[in-house]
Amino acid sequence: MPPVLALVLGVAAVSGAAILIKLSALNALTLASWRLGLAALALLVARRRLRIDRWAALAGVFLGLHFATWIASLRYTTVASSVVLVTTNPIFVALGSAFWLKERVTHRLWLGILLSVLGGLAIALSDHGGQASNPWLGDLLALAGAIAGSAYLLVGRAVRQRSQFWDYVSAVYSVAALTLVALSLALGAPLRGPFPAREWALILSLAIVPQLIGHTLLNYALRRVSAALVAVSILGEPVGACLLAWLILGEGVGWPQALGGACVLAGVLLAGSARADSR
Repeated sequence: MPPVLALVLGVAAVSGAAILIKLSALNALTLASWRLGLAALALLVARRRLRIDRWAALAGVFLGLHFATWIASLRYTTVASSVVLVTTNPIFVALGSAFWLKERVTHRLWLGILLSVLGGLAIALSDHGGQASNPWLGDLLALAGAIAGSAYLLVGRAVRQRSQFWDYVSAVYSVAALTLVALSLALGAPLRGPFPAREWALILSLAIVPQLIGHTLLNYALRRVSAALVAVSILGEPVGACLLAWLILGEGVGWPQALGGACVLAGVLLAGSARADSR
């Protein structure tokens, strides 16, 4: 499959994740644990082997932390704010590439960071008094999810050429699931049911569409294109998620939030282009 097509299909598949999470009443860690656990189990049953090296394990820990923080953010802030802030990956990927891989940090990158910070502040301020129960906490959790997700992409980029694709994906999903189960046990999140049939439907939908289809296609593309391009492509997720939130959840987007989101996305695009120019 061409990597560009994989990116398009992957982004389309992950766009519905925030809506499914919002529709669920389960604890965030419970939902994340079952999502990754079922996805990992499906791959293990299909492949009947599991090979985990230290890099795949590290990527899996970061992926688990990404889902733990981002899914929790949707309990406190709106879909629009959460998905805009969690998709600021290109900024952190660019900074990580600069400091970890010793690549040049350009003026365009710093300008992109400034625009995104200002946009993030506008989003946080516009959330107050709206549909969010604790917007400051939700927005901070979404940013934490972006940082963890960026680390996951950077590690994946570092090892994508020397790891067999399905071995890497199976290992990452398995370690991510174990990370989330460990966090659930440590923090007292319930892992056992019985869950209502509606919750099982949401869990299965999350495991199959955003995870097995969406994230797997993004990992496939990551083996053939740069982490920065994958991260910038994920900017399509807020568009799809906001549209679905409006249609299904009735969550509108006010002008301050829209302007803040546009500022964040402009900054991220600027940072992504700066990253591409520095290659």
